[in-house]
Amino acid sequence: MPPPPDTFVWIDQAQRLDLSIERRGQGPTLLMLPALSSISTLGEMQPLQDRLSDRFQTVALDWPGFGTRPRPKRIWDRKALQTYLDVVLDTVVERPLATLAAGHAAGYLLDAAMRRPGLAGRLVLLAPTWRGPLPTMMGRRSRLGERVGRAAEVPLLGSLLYRLNLNPPMVRLMARQHVYTDPTWLSGDRLAAKMRVVNQTGARHASLRFVAGLLDPFDDHEAFLTAATLVRDPILVVYGDQAPSKSKAEMAALSALPHVETIVLRKGKLALHEEWPDEVAAAIRPFLSR
Repeated sequence: MPPPPDTFVWIDQAQRLDLSIERRGQGPTLLMLPALSSISTLGEMQPLQDRLSDRFQTVALDWPGFGTRPRPKRIWDRKALQTYLDVVLDTVVERPLATLAAGHAAGYLLDAAMRRPGLAGRLVLLAPTWRGPLPTMMGRRSRLGERVGRAAEVPLLGSLLYRLNLNPPMVRLMARQHVYTDPTWLSGDRLAAKMRVVNQTGARHASLRFVAGLLDPFDDHEAFLTAATLVRDPILVVYGDQAPSKSKAEMAALSALPHVETIVLRKGKLALHEEWPDEVAAAIRPFLSR
């Protein structure tokens, strides 16, 4: 079993947030950013840490509003997460060899690399996404997302809405459809661990806003591709051929940019780095070792 994570303290808007951070290995530094989702924590990066810490110092940490610890009541937005990533790149890891980012974290990484060239090192984007579940399902941003975000802050209504969306049957359904290729992968101890994340104090505030698309790092498809086009650091995109069709189309569009390297694995959905870490580690090692 890995040792318990350490603590990174981030103070923002007079709020103190204690966030989990885990360092392993020796050598050039790899910053590892888990996805933004209702069940994501730095724990999803631990399989890659196991496989890469023989040659690199790996640093994985949680996002504010998500992760393994209680979360304060706050109306989370894109600016807060952008600010947090800037602080991480300024104070937690200074000019890493590379930053690995999964899901929505990849979008935030592209934004940071566009604004601050060279600070994040090489970019490894794992099943990169930029659009939350609700706007992806609807095919566009809508007022419904704003209503869901407002409802999240109403004590009884927000809790009810959260439980309707994130109870064990719904989490298993989401995992089978979008996240893991093996329909039995999320069960037993794994499911119990994910439900502890879901049931963490204050979890609904960021989670429901993510689902509604209010934490999307970009407003639209064009802004997503424009950011990637403006990044001058090397970019490697890794995704699975079994990714959900709408998300896969966005990954393919990103991969079509002339300066982006791409590896498409035969298997894997949105959490391919967690479910298939051997294949992902093997895919990215040459890019990291140049």
